[in-house]
Amino acid sequence: MRNPGTAAVLSFIVPGVGQIYNGQWLWGIFWLIITPGFWLGTGGLLGWVCHLIAAWQAYSYARSHPYAR
Repeated sequence: MRNPGTAAVLSFIVPGVGQIYNGQWLWGIFWLIITPGFWLGTGGLLGWVCHLIAAWQAYSYARSHPYAR
């Protein structure tokens, strides 16, 4: 079973890791690539937005798909 809280915390700390935990490999790679770009491209102003969105996405997916495939 997937734990939504675990997925959210993993993705909040390192965006993309929660998606990989959920089995969403492409979304995980997407967040792992995009987040550093936002941190560097905006001088550190918008990187945190990626952390929040990735955590919410991981939480939502784990909540709606609790069982691993």
